[in-house]
Amino acid sequence: MFIQDTTAKSNATTAEEKAWAIAATVCDPEIPVLTIEDLGILRNVALFDDGGLVPAVQVTITPTYSGCPAMDAIRDDLKTVFHKEGYPSVYVELVLSPAWTTDWMTEHGKAKLQEYGIAPPSGHSKAGGHAGKVRLSLAVKCPQCSSLNTKELTRFGSTSCKALFVCQDCKEPFDYFKVL
Repeated sequence: MFIQDTTAKSNATTAEEKAWAIAATVCDPEIPVLTIEDLGILRNVALFDDGGLVPAVQVTITPTYSGCPAMDAIRDDLKTVFHKEGYPSVYVELVLSPAWTTDWMTEHGKAKLQEYGIAPPSGHSKAGGHAGKVRLSLAVKCPQCSSLNTKELTRFGSTSCKALFVCQDCKEPFDYFKVL
């Protein structure tokens, strides 16, 4: 389990803001430099009374892909971090609609990807706004040397949401987080 620094919790004012800050510390197990908030898969955190002394927590997440294998680990990590913070009842809901889009990623998260050596998504997905198939080949900037002289090796990289590229200048392979 990867957890970010939890100092943000102390800056939150309401109980739900504190609960959101707790959930936002959980990192993606496939890209541990990104929190689920950075990725935009953390959709909602709500507190409710289920008869206990401490409110129950309902966390809503949306996977990057409907079959994303990281969702089970993220659900377990969310339950663990809330239990450590004193919340005995934690419910994690997986919501597929609306479908996740890279437009939900934070700019801070995209910068973390770049620093980690993964080219962040470039542009906006325009999810649901396409009139038809239009395939364009766009340059992807190398996260190592910033060259645009790159080439896609395979549409699917280390995970389904990334493509594998190689830089023609520095010769380094790298993942590109696809625009979805």
